[in-house]
Amino acid sequence: MTAILGISAFYHDSAAALLVDGELVAAAQEERFTRKKHDESFPRHAIDYCLQTAGITPEELDWVAFYEKPLCKFERLLETYLAYAPAGFRSFRKAIPLWLTKKLHLRRELREGLDGRYDGRFVFTDHHESHAASAYFPSPFKEAALVTIDGVGEWSTTCLGVGKGNKIELREEIRFPHSLGLLYSAFTYYTGFKVNSGEYKLMGLAPYGRPIYRDLILDHLIDLKEDGSFRLDMDYFNYCQGLTMTSAKFHQLFGGEPRKPESRVTEREMDLAASVQAVTEEVILRLSRYAHSRTGQKNLVLAGGVALNCVANGRLLREGPFEKIWIQPAAGDAGGALGAALFTWHQLLEKPRAKGPFEGMDTQRGSFLGPDFSDDEIVHTLDERGAVYTTAASEEHLCDEVSSLLAGGNVVGWFQGRMEFGPRALGSRSILGDARDEAMQSVMNLKIKFRESFRPFAPIVLREHVDEFFEWSPEHESPYMLLVGHVRERLRHELTPEQEAAFGIEKLKAARSTIPAVTHVDYSARVQTVDRVRHPLLHQLMTRFHERTGCPVLINTSFNVRSEPIVCTPEDAYRCFMATDMDVLILGRHVLRKSDQNETMSSHDREAHLARFELD
Repeated sequence: MTAILGISAFYHDSAAALLVDGELVAAAQEERFTRKKHDESFPRHAIDYCLQTAGITPEELDWVAFYEKPLCKFERLLETYLAYAPAGFRSFRKAIPLWLTKKLHLRRELREGLDGRYDGRFVFTDHHESHAASAYFPSPFKEAALVTIDGVGEWSTTCLGVGKGNKIELREEIRFPHSLGLLYSAFTYYTGFKVNSGEYKLMGLAPYGRPIYRDLILDHLIDLKEDGSFRLDMDYFNYCQGLTMTSAKFHQLFGGEPRKPESRVTEREMDLAASVQAVTEEVILRLSRYAHSRTGQKNLVLAGGVALNCVANGRLLREGPFEKIWIQPAAGDAGGALGAALFTWHQLLEKPRAKGPFEGMDTQRGSFLGPDFSDDEIVHTLDERGAVYTTAASEEHLCDEVSSLLAGGNVVGWFQGRMEFGPRALGSRSILGDARDEAMQSVMNLKIKFRESFRPFAPIVLREHVDEFFEWSPEHESPYMLLVGHVRERLRHELTPEQEAAFGIEKLKAARSTIPAVTHVDYSARVQTVDRVRHPLLHQLMTRFHERTGCPVLINTSFNVRSEPIVCTPEDAYRCFMATDMDVLILGRHVLRKSDQNETMSSHDREAHLARFELD
């Protein structure tokens, strides 16, 4: 037996992943256990979970792989400081203590994190190698072009390469400080959202605005070449030498100071979001065309935080040169833990790649790689809390009951099996609703998630019906909710002149299709396809809902409130259920109706619960 533990830590989204004889046994983010969003600390809980799942101890590990090279990263920090000195002293002074106490002594930190019980070998992979490995090795492709795009690793911010068999090779790069990820994060900061957390809000806000600043960005901020390579004008940015993302020159160019967090979102922020999204899509399209011409490959794999931009991914699938695209579900730093372990197994130990369960299917196992809980554990939690519940006699009875509840307009918390690895809830830790309900989008945002009203919700659709509801080629699947398509024209409602003329948040008032709760204001939808192999129980539920209603589409949003990590345990799920206006909670085969519960949560207790999570 060969056991390889992959770790990412000390920046954001710490995680652990475990391979045993090349099989992906477990993977999880630390935030799910600590309940601290984007937790960057050493992933002690995630490691414990992975080892327990495999039934091994730290002494039985053969390799521990870390997702980047700390000395190279420290070199970049020093060189950047020297290039901007003395301007960067404040940010340097803030960063250096962590480097001197932890990051430069990673072997010691890793051994201590494993309770001094590991005495084996360490591998430190390059950051973008970890991303590339996480995307290519689990993919269904025997060979593929590789593109990784994020904020920054050691020096690289963008890499292009190729994967063949059990080897990857990164051939070209764009280096710090020139970064598409940091450009997008600069606008995230400027529009009042939290960097490394709020980028998805910016993406969701973009369809409300007009890309009127697109040319301004291309003329001043980024020098974009035809091959997708680019350079940023660093006079407009402050991330090299300061504690903020943007400079006074940036603020002057766009007509004012950054929006204050939690203040009203205006048309200006919407237009800024639309503009940087348009630029981002153009960069990704050009990079991908170049990668296609350089590698001659027909398939593409993507990773890095920018690969979570599902709008750009959808456009790339429709307009790009590649026949098929596969994106790592944990595309950000959490996925680096998986990539480091896979790189060690395939590239260093020269082991062959595994085959998926069916021809053309990946080996990510639906990304259901986190903890699951036995029926006894669920019942113990419910009885301890004095919960009132019924138990379905079988999965068939459960699906019949829940489909009826959904068709009746109930919002349902759905907790089943192993937790997802990555930022998306994929049907294991999900909140479900009826996509046909015009009021569902606002109800879920304001009463369940306690988040901004502009945020869209994603549809899940039975794989066999995806092309009936969305402009989608039937041979393409989207099991990880990383591709955006558009609702079919025949399902769209004709808008009145007043609705057509609406701008900004006013656009939300119009029901745009027969599935209005998952149709964004530009008729787009972040589609997740549900199949029998990866999601047998969810597929069964949706099939029953389809039989009952004629609609194979539901809302799927993550089981959490704003700024809370996705729930991990039955206790997390019960607490979230009681703190929101969710109607029903399903834990395994156990059904809890809010109206039946003896316990109630006061507004004070609810506020105290929500206050645990730092706003993003």
